Amino acid sequence: MELDERKLKILQAVIRNYLETGEPVGSRTISKYTDLNLSSATIRNEMADLEELGYILQPHTSAGRIPSDKGYRLYVDNMMREKEKEVEEMKSMLLEKEDKMEHLLKQVARVLANNTNYATLISAPTVHHNKVKFIQLSRVDERQLLAVIVVEGNMIRNNILETEETLDDETILKLNMLLNTNLNGLSIDEINLGMIAAMKQTAGIHSEIVSGVIDAVAEAIRADEDLQIYTSGANNIFRYPELSDGQRASEIISTFEEKKQLTELVQGTLTDENNTGIQVYIGEETPMANMKDCSVVTATYELGSGMKGTIGVIGPKRMDYEKVVDALKTMKKQMDQLYDI
Repeated sequence: MELDERKLKILQAVIRNYLETGEPVGSRTISKYTDLNLSSATIRNEMADLEELGYILQPHTSAGRIPSDKGYRLYVDNMMREKEKEVEEMKSMLLEKEDKMEHLLKQVARVLANNTNYATLISAPTVHHNKVKFIQLSRVDERQLLAVIVVEGNMIRNNILETEETLDDETILKLNMLLNTNLNGLSIDEINLGMIAAMKQTAGIHSEIVSGVIDAVAEAIRADEDLQIYTSGANNIFRYPELSDGQRASEIISTFEEKKQLTELVQGTLTDENNTGIQVYIGEETPMANMKDCSVVTATYELGSGMKGTIGVIGPKRMDYEKVVDALKTMKKQMDQLYDI
């Protein structure tokens, strides 16, 4: 028999409360855990039906109820379906947003190059000081678990964990609850040794799984992905005689094509604690060896959830600084507001 929505919510409330307290659960307690606004008498009747159907048990007379194996099974199956659906929806959403983001960034670089008549760059946003949002363990086969880790910015990492034994659904559920209760909302710096030791003690014989997830979380948060940088207007360099002679122009164009020095510039602006938003590098101050005859002006934009990127303009030392700074401030403001990621 398939449970109706009311019975299912009451069963879920019984199981969640029992997992938290380890004590039999009464109807009065359940009335505080559901959004059905039912009386204790109605909840008692529903719990009696759930007991008759074999989803909950009454350990002794006048006591509350506890979940049966059948109840746990229904709860776990429903939870795993919901979590898998959430992860798949999140993946689809991220793919769609990545396509839109790439188009937006290329357009920003192109518009800025046209407006300033200089070369421009913009980096894709990266997440800084990210925190754990959600962890999901699920079985791949008898000796493997898939750890899905979602961090700020809705970035997803998948890791395969080896196990020495086959874990049943109830054990995986308890590990999921242990990991999410302790780790959600924390950055890697906030996950200390005492916390890890306590989690491993709670996990008991499954402590190695906790260690594996902690390592996967650290890898997910600290993962250094290839920094995406989009450029435009490199040929504008040839407008300025002091930059357009063969060797000098070749070096500057090469810097734009290889992007290694541009990546170092962007990483420097994003990690500089003294960076207040607009940075101006003139001649020898420029942190790129091939651009000592240039000036570089950068701005840091934010898209929420700790996601930041860099917009930059590169031109001769005699560039129109006022015009460039105004253009970057305008673009930075539009980026901060335009794209709700």
